[in-house]
Amino acid sequence: MAGRPKTQVVLSEAEREQLQAWARRRKTAQALALRSQIVLHCAAEVQNQDVASRLRITPQTVSKWRHRFVQRRLDGLLDAPRPGAPRTIDDARIDQVIAMTLEQRPSNATHWSTRSMAQVSGLTQTAVSRIWRAFGLQPHRQETFKLSSDPQFVAKTRDIVGLYLDPPTKAMVLCVDEKSQIQALDRTQPLLPLAPGIAERRTHDYERHGTTSLFAALDIATGEVIGQLHRRHRSDEFLKFLRTIEANVPTELDIHLVMDNYGTHKTPKVRAWFARHPRFHVHFTPTSASWLNQVERWFATLTQKQIRRGTHRSTRQLEDAIRQYLETYNAAPRPFSWTKSADDILASIERFCLRTSNSRH
Repeated sequence: MAGRPKTQVVLSEAEREQLQAWARRRKTAQALALRSQIVLHCAAEVQNQDVASRLRITPQTVSKWRHRFVQRRLDGLLDAPRPGAPRTIDDARIDQVIAMTLEQRPSNATHWSTRSMAQVSGLTQTAVSRIWRAFGLQPHRQETFKLSSDPQFVAKTRDIVGLYLDPPTKAMVLCVDEKSQIQALDRTQPLLPLAPGIAERRTHDYERHGTTSLFAALDIATGEVIGQLHRRHRSDEFLKFLRTIEANVPTELDIHLVMDNYGTHKTPKVRAWFARHPRFHVHFTPTSASWLNQVERWFATLTQKQIRRGTHRSTRQLEDAIRQYLETYNAAPRPFSWTKSADDILASIERFCLRTSNSRH
């Protein structure tokens, strides 16, 4: 049994081109793209059922958008404004809040709060908060940075990143550094354990029980870490660690060390040791560019998982905890994935310099 005759959809050339553009363009909303496909099919198919089967939608949906297009043409496919209260804050006031946030400071503080901005702008705190969220403004937050002034920054960056992205054959690349002065801290009163609805609690003050230093070498290929603990942090301890590295790396492999410019790495004793061991190749990071050394990221993980919330009543207890973490980690190590090329890094730094060169703060 045939249904009611449907209104024929006849498209002009301009309408057909626009519908095809909406249906194919990647940035078009999915709803508008579907509606455009419905109308295009309706122009070629008579029955809504055929269009619905082809697009895998209901005949009612096809009927709805066929009818709207016939009545209002292309405008009928666009979403109407949603009902609701009219805007009470115009674009000019929003621009004013943004400009004040970026270019001015309150007279009694170093940065704006929603309360102080609301008092000055005449808006509510909720309105200010919504404007800041919409434009990604966070005056209460502050981050740190420091650009390297090393005259060989570009050459050193290309050298180290080249090791990460294209490691040499028959060689092991190790990122080496020391996490010095790790404190063995114990709280002055016992911890109150975690309970349902109650976070773990501890006293704000603590007692110091000595310090230790962790020497670490991260294998960029496997993620495995060679670690060694010493109570002191001198070139003598660093030489002991170099001997440990030498003992743990197969003799047929060259060893490329990525490390910073700390004084213990460049003493005459250390230089003489490297001269006697030609399979070691040293690559120094630029000054103030420790982020190029992958072992720093591993140190951050160690701090987060083991040291920051740990309580240790002696240096020996702290060292045992670090050794246990090393053993557990090395049982299933995971290498870090370095993705940025040297050109990407240098371009990013260039953009940052251009963005901050005219900063007035």
